[in-house]
Amino acid sequence: MSEHQRFKDHHREARITSSRLVITSVIMAVMVALLVFRYYTLQVVHHEDYATRSDRNRVHVQPVPPTRGLIYDRDGELLADNRPSYTLSIIRERVEDMDETIRLLRSLVSIPQSDLEKFYDQLQQWRRPFEAIPLRFGLTEEEIARLAVNEYRLEGVEVNAQLVRHYPKGALFAHVLGYVGRISQADLAQFDEDQHKRYSGTHSIGKSGLEKQYEPLLLGEVGTQNVETNARGRVLRVLDRTDPKPGEDLYLHLDAHLQSVAVEALGDYRGSVVAMDVKSGGVLAAVSTPSFDPNLFVTGISFRDYRRLNQSLDLPMFNRFLQGQYPPGSTVKPVIGLAGLHYEVIEPSDTVRDPGYYRLPGDDRLYRDWKRRGHGNKVDLEQAISESCDVYFYDLGHKMGIDPMHEFGTGFGLGSRTGVDIPSERSGLWPSREWKRNNRGLPWFPGDNLNAAIGQGFSLTTPMQLAQMTTTLASRGRRLRPQMVRQIGEQTVEPEVEEVLNVSEENWDHVLDAMEAVMHGQRGTARRAAHGADYRMAGKTGTAQVVAIPQGEEYDSEALQERQRDHALFVGFAPVDDPQIAVAVVVENGESGSGVAAPVARQVFDAYLNKRLELELGEAL
Repeated sequence: MSEHQRFKDHHREARITSSRLVITSVIMAVMVALLVFRYYTLQVVHHEDYATRSDRNRVHVQPVPPTRGLIYDRDGELLADNRPSYTLSIIRERVEDMDETIRLLRSLVSIPQSDLEKFYDQLQQWRRPFEAIPLRFGLTEEEIARLAVNEYRLEGVEVNAQLVRHYPKGALFAHVLGYVGRISQADLAQFDEDQHKRYSGTHSIGKSGLEKQYEPLLLGEVGTQNVETNARGRVLRVLDRTDPKPGEDLYLHLDAHLQSVAVEALGDYRGSVVAMDVKSGGVLAAVSTPSFDPNLFVTGISFRDYRRLNQSLDLPMFNRFLQGQYPPGSTVKPVIGLAGLHYEVIEPSDTVRDPGYYRLPGDDRLYRDWKRRGHGNKVDLEQAISESCDVYFYDLGHKMGIDPMHEFGTGFGLGSRTGVDIPSERSGLWPSREWKRNNRGLPWFPGDNLNAAIGQGFSLTTPMQLAQMTTTLASRGRRLRPQMVRQIGEQTVEPEVEEVLNVSEENWDHVLDAMEAVMHGQRGTARRAAHGADYRMAGKTGTAQVVAIPQGEEYDSEALQERQRDHALFVGFAPVDDPQIAVAVVVENGESGSGVAAPVARQVFDAYLNKRLELELGEAL
């Protein structure tokens, strides 16, 4: 060994090793202390906080939507029910890439662009965390199987069975029942905090008709359930549950059979039929044709279908019996005649000469009667009503003036909403001096009295108003509020009497006898419609101008386009000796109240009274 070679210093190496061991032990002790402190912090200090967070990832509160109330007709026939439907939904909190998930779903099942747009719209709306947002309703079994096979690729995607609204009668009751539709951003903007809670888990709301009017009752009360989920958000089990409260069922006065008869009687005409129970004010039939299928709206109508309905010249979505405003024409003559008797302007035996026209004193204008050669030299009240003599009522209107006519007509509900339990009713118009001054800036002229006396000029009525007017005539002055709903759950809806007119029985007899002569008199305008009936009925025919005919010219149907021709109207009740049903018919551009509208009412009378007879015989047996 060289002299320059050094020997190892074992003592020094031992000291270095010992120092390193000490330092390492200190570092390890500090790390263990930190781990113990962190463990203590997690398990002791923040135990409740992190336990709660863990439960939130594992346990979720889900709303349980209530079952919507059902709707039945007067005989218990189902008009609106709920049917199971499989819905494709997405929980947005569980989806990392929404666009990619949508792309994958569209490769597996058909998703219309309209549904996709509604889904993205709902993404922007307020929702509870982890609440599923529907993307597509009505999945087929094949589509469900396809999604099940690809479940591992579809994080946050669910397929659930839900109850959706269904209308078994389709278009038959569309304007009465209305429809439910998806909750829109506009709907949500009107919700208060309580409504947001009530609609949790619910995707639809009543949009029109009875569905909208009775929405709070039909909806029910939402329930809740605590569910345990796995890491993918799939429900493993239900921990506890508060059941929802189902909505109330509605039982209507409406008769499905009578409604069908009225629709068939109208045929291809545009128009409306309203039938009311004279005793209770219940609406037995309410028809507006043409109609539409409300089932199209339940889960979201396609743009193509909506465009087709909205752009149709026939206006199938227009509710004619509530929103259609038509000149009442001669159907108001019984009311005007009764007013003349009540205010002692005329006596039943007073007569008027009718040469086919009427002329105001000092005026060269001729007010024509519908019958060119007139109705004779001595026309009394009964003949004037039964044969619909315009000249008689021109003269009566001139003598009476607008003030008594307006006051008396309002007692029958003319010019105001009937208050029927369906939204969006229009009020019509029963004119007065004040109305013309305020709305037209003109005084009331003598010629206006003549037009008002025959239901023309400014006068406008809805078919529902005409039905209420006719019910008031049939009950001799007892004006009832029309009602669609007869019973809510177990609670009966009582009839509402709005007014009782103070008119003498003798005056009622004169006018109602004249209305009976309309149907059964030798020259009654609707005698053909009453032919062969085994009961007596009363009525009044009418026509309403759509376009004005120049002075001195005759109405020429062939020269007018179909939609410019006169409307045909009829009001009536039956049987005369004990009125049960009152009917109002408006046939757009039907031209003849006696030839077109009255036969429609006759079919409704027959259907209702024959059914009552069958029920009475069945009870007797």
